Amino acid sequence: MLVENNVALQPFNSFGIAARAQRFARVCSEADLTGLMSGPDWAAPVFVLGGGSNLVITGDIKALVLKVDIPGRRLVEETAKGWVVEAGAGENWHQFVAWTLVQGWPGLENLALIPGSVGASPVQNIGAYGVELQDRFHSLDAIDLQTGRAFTLDAAQCGFGYRDSVFKHVPTDARSFGLAGRALITRVRFLLPKPWKPVLGYLDLERKMAETGIHTPDAQQIFDWVVAIRRAKLPDPAVIGNAGSFFKNPTVTPEQCADIIARDPKVVHYPMPDGSIKLAAGWLIDACGWKGKSVGNAAVYEKQALVLVNRGGPSHPCTGGEVMTLAKAIQTSVYERFGIRLEPEPVVV
Repeated sequence: MLVENNVALQPFNSFGIAARAQRFARVCSEADLTGLMSGPDWAAPVFVLGGGSNLVITGDIKALVLKVDIPGRRLVEETAKGWVVEAGAGENWHQFVAWTLVQGWPGLENLALIPGSVGASPVQNIGAYGVELQDRFHSLDAIDLQTGRAFTLDAAQCGFGYRDSVFKHVPTDARSFGLAGRALITRVRFLLPKPWKPVLGYLDLERKMAETGIHTPDAQQIFDWVVAIRRAKLPDPAVIGNAGSFFKNPTVTPEQCADIIARDPKVVHYPMPDGSIKLAAGWLIDACGWKGKSVGNAAVYEKQALVLVNRGGPSHPCTGGEVMTLAKAIQTSVYERFGIRLEPEPVVV
């Protein structure tokens, strides 16, 4: 397996930040990885790179970068409960979602057009329009980057939370369980349930139903609506570099929400099943006047304040430092006005 030196990472991160990997290897199969780990080119630390859509690179990476390109899509089994569908970690997420619908296996349509790879989806527990990955997750396969052993995890073992999983945590002691930097996901399986039920609770989808007069949409219709909504709001990374939603939507207590509503009645908020209230981070940022503002070549997208973009272009891209300076300024502004600390979604390296 070829390990390349001094590889440009600009094509491998959706923000288009210019940086280099001191050492770089493509992993196209489990055998590629185990062979690399047993050979002379293997050396810790390593950095696992998926689709690069949830990543801010602040400098050159000295660790061995493992670019995950494992392909494959298949139906594992069909039962009375649903379809168990598997995809290789290197598969494009949106293309995989579209493929499941073509096969007649609905359930992932609300997650259409989320950038990135299938292997990265459980790390972030991606979600949109009322559905999170954990709602459709079955199990995954991974390889331990310390021992080389393969293992399988179910949903409980993945420790899913809001934009969170065990893959984002480093173990703090011998009794804690964290897999950040320790595991490479190779394949992910999803349980697409029978009978299929549409998830339509979000305001944007309700507006689409009102606009079209379609009140009982099928899965393909919801997919098309989600794609149209996201394209209208969010920049295409192929045109304008970005990492998608940059901040998590914060959750507050009903009392905190009532206090904010008393000062800002138009605040966008959603009640959660556990009694907490989720606030729209994009609304908070917009209310602080950040839409369209920039730091160097990093800017807040004019159409959606939740998205930070690269205004520098391919030849003079923004730096990771500019992105994080802008992000920290936004965090300070929101905290000073609302008393809420916004947490970034992307991985910062």
